[in-house]
Amino acid sequence: MAAALLLADAEPETRGFLERHLPGDGFELVPAHGRFDLVLAGDVDGVDRWLPRAPVIVLGHEEADTVDCIHAFRRGCDDYVMRPFEYAELVERIRAVLRRAAPRTGEVVEAPPVRIDTRTRDVRVDGRRMQLAQKEYELLLCLAREPERVFTKAELLRDVWNYRTIGRTRTLDSHASRLRRKLREAGSPVALIENVWGVGYRLVGELPLE
Repeated sequence: MAAALLLADAEPETRGFLERHLPGDGFELVPAHGRFDLVLAGDVDGVDRWLPRAPVIVLGHEEADTVDCIHAFRRGCDDYVMRPFEYAELVERIRAVLRRAAPRTGEVVEAPPVRIDTRTRDVRVDGRRMQLAQKEYELLLCLAREPERVFTKAELLRDVWNYRTIGRTRTLDSHASRLRRKLREAGSPVALIENVWGVGYRLVGELPLE
């Protein structure tokens, strides 16, 4: 089945080019009111409406810089491609994001009190459902698959954000902070996402009551 893409780029030249070429590479372009597997957005403004529903790749404007790229990742976007871009590279980035977002068939990941149904993307804490942006979901899933293990920042940035080098970025820290807050709001009495100073993060179980 062809992956369904929502093309949310208002720039006529780019939009027209992608409308002509993406179907030939096996992608189906769908309207905003339909079901879609990934969003190609023209900028960061307004991506919040898409993030709970599907991963987002931002096509940055020619005058954009590294700050714009970091801002997009902090908002929860999955990739950032600067214009002018190589079409073949964009296609491979789309496929890479779709692979990372694809659930493993029928897999349920349990790291009490967290339970994740990857088929439906249903995330619950002690039975209470959580609403997560795509990157928050991927980060939690990565940690929950090996609870108590400390993941280095390099590992998480590579596996969740596909970063090849770390550089100076607060993307991981800001996502972990939001995820920790949402877990608390969902009813967890303790901070499940633990920052292991100087190393990375891990998912810890709830502490027994004294």
